[in-house]
Amino acid sequence: MPRHPQEPDRATSAEQAPEGAVRPPREDSRQPGPPSPPEATNDETGPDAAGAAPAEDEHTAPIQELEDRWRRALADLDNLRKRHARELERERTVERSRTAAAFLPVLDNLELALSHADADSGPVVEGIRAVRDQAVNVLELLGYPRHAETGVAFDPARHEVVGVVDDPDVEPGTVVQVLRPGYGDGDRQLRPATVTVAKRE
Repeated sequence: MPRHPQEPDRATSAEQAPEGAVRPPREDSRQPGPPSPPEATNDETGPDAAGAAPAEDEHTAPIQELEDRWRRALADLDNLRKRHARELERERTVERSRTAAAFLPVLDNLELALSHADADSGPVVEGIRAVRDQAVNVLELLGYPRHAETGVAFDPARHEVVGVVDDPDVEPGTVVQVLRPGYGDGDRQLRPATVTVAKRE
């Protein structure tokens, strides 16, 4: 079929394009590329939109419950530690008192031996007196000081009266003689001192 004289050949015109000119791409040379993403509209929601709120609400309550249980567990543990410390100290006090009380008869025998020695200052007597003083010092370090004072006012918390004497030279109610020393004070008293006191008018 004869070509129209006014319609130039596309191939010829493309080849005759001036040097340096931009040639339009051919329709058949376009490679199919990935489809362009659809433009976002105002109706679409992002990851931080209201859709995440229900998930947070779903986990908030269990987390708060776990935190409450953790705090209660810590409080219970602290109370248990304090109670254990109190019980341990009480057990120590009871055991210390029991041991010291069991040791008192030995100390009383030393006191009795010294009372029979009278004014003897022999080496054996001095040795017994040194052992007695050492035992008294040990009890004092354990919290049980010795009480064998005379000439002091009678104190029912520290003295046990086993006799009354008529002594005009001292005030009535004064401790005249200590028959057996006492050890300890207040709640930590092993025993009161056994004494005789001056007769009251």
